[in-house]
Amino acid sequence: MNDDLPSTSKKGQGKRQNGQAQNHSHSTTDVTQFAYSITDNPPWHLCIFLGIQHYLTALGGLVAVPLILSKDLCLQHDPLTQSYLISTIFFVSGICTLLQVLLGVRLPILQGGTSAFVAPSLAMLSLPAWKCPEWTLNATQVNVSSPEFIEEWQKRIRELQGAIMVASCVQITVGFSGLIGFLMRFIGPLTIAPTISLVALPLFDSAGSDAGIHWGISAMTIFLIVLFSQYLKNIPVPVPVYGQVKKCHVSKLYLFQIFPVLLALSISWIICYVLTVTNVFPSASSAYGYLARTDTKGDVLSQAPWFRIPYPGQWGVPTISLAGVFGIIAGVISSMVESVGDYHACARLVGAPPPPKHAINRGIGIEGIGCLLAGAWGTGNGTTSYSQNIAALGITRYVDMNSSRNLFVFGFSIYCGLTIPNWVNKNPEQIQTGIIQLDQVIQVLLTTGMFVGGFLGFVLDNTIPGSQEERGLIAWNQIREDSEDTLKVSEVYNFPFGIGTRFCAASWLWRIPFWPKPEHGGKVMRREHGLNE
Repeated sequence: MNDDLPSTSKKGQGKRQNGQAQNHSHSTTDVTQFAYSITDNPPWHLCIFLGIQHYLTALGGLVAVPLILSKDLCLQHDPLTQSYLISTIFFVSGICTLLQVLLGVRLPILQGGTSAFVAPSLAMLSLPAWKCPEWTLNATQVNVSSPEFIEEWQKRIRELQGAIMVASCVQITVGFSGLIGFLMRFIGPLTIAPTISLVALPLFDSAGSDAGIHWGISAMTIFLIVLFSQYLKNIPVPVPVYGQVKKCHVSKLYLFQIFPVLLALSISWIICYVLTVTNVFPSASSAYGYLARTDTKGDVLSQAPWFRIPYPGQWGVPTISLAGVFGIIAGVISSMVESVGDYHACARLVGAPPPPKHAINRGIGIEGIGCLLAGAWGTGNGTTSYSQNIAALGITRYVDMNSSRNLFVFGFSIYCGLTIPNWVNKNPEQIQTGIIQLDQVIQVLLTTGMFVGGFLGFVLDNTIPGSQEERGLIAWNQIREDSEDTLKVSEVYNFPFGIGTRFCAASWLWRIPFWPKPEHGGKVMRREHGLNE
């Protein structure tokens, strides 16, 4: 180990101070103390552990998507195939994250399975034509290796694949054409907030069911994460280190601030392991708390291959239906709106300037490519940025929530986003038009809460009279305008390896919607090319 620890890095502290001074768009009360700023390079050994923590943080969300879909894919009694879906979504999420941080918006934002696609996927699979046969619901009647069963679940995931791949083309077009940047003038906080809020709300029932496997362990894990990340984050821990200058010595490391999730999950797993080997947890599969044992998936581990590389088309040739495509497009729209909020929230948290239009265009376009890859590989899902709750909290504070108009728009959108899908699910016959394809499209859209809430928020916010300041658009636009004038943008949001500054810097490239413009870090470009300010 070397001496470059967060608590002793004078260089890093200087960068943080300079970055905070330049970042005029962020309130000084919102600036937090960072172990490393966005332009710092932590030691390689620390990056390994930070990467593991990011992986563990995303683990629950990534695993949850295939498990939630498994019932409607007729796979609830086939854990081995579920593991193949999980490995596929991990593999694709890694590729998409590399693309996003290298060529996309270039913020430290993880890409993974999205809840925005889960709701329309479940709505599509709940259509009469796609409901699982009764024999697949009975564990004693299912032969998971039979060709009949394999075709039964694979034809469903191929339908999802085709819908996701077609819908991803919409996202790619919207991103790289610059359309998302144009639409930002109409998409304000009151459109984004209900959309993001309703992304995960329909999945709370599933989250509660998973936590209910053993509420004691779940509560303990949550308690440890809160304890480490909130109460102990500013307490340094002495650790022995070895440096080239001081050799062996003791340095202080803000361990709880850097590794709250890794520590909490590790402690919880160790406790579960001890309770498993001592048979404190019940050994009967029907008993409460059995699923908290660490050996419940032992048979899957023995059957699954040690190494398995997913590949495009592994489940067969994708198929396409109108209802599926329109449903996933609704998820794509919600995902794009969500991601715009995520980019701003992530930039705020890491002390970076708000992302300019070209970075947003590029980020959305890369997410579209990620969804295309996810569809081709057959994850049963797309990809999006991982920070829904943080984005919702950050965006709504640009808005005057003392305004009765804004309270109505936000409250009515949320209420309808919960009520309408619930009613349609219970009364599907009431919306039948006689045209099967149209009925399927309407049902998928109206049972997707984030689409209903986001659509109503967009319409109401753009039609009910209200001042620009009241709607939060002045603050929203000011953030983006400030980012255009911040020199630090050139460091964060430009292409890597000097692309666009040292080479490939022709002025005609600046007309491309996702290419860094002269006004985005343009001072650097102009100086290098001898142009006037």
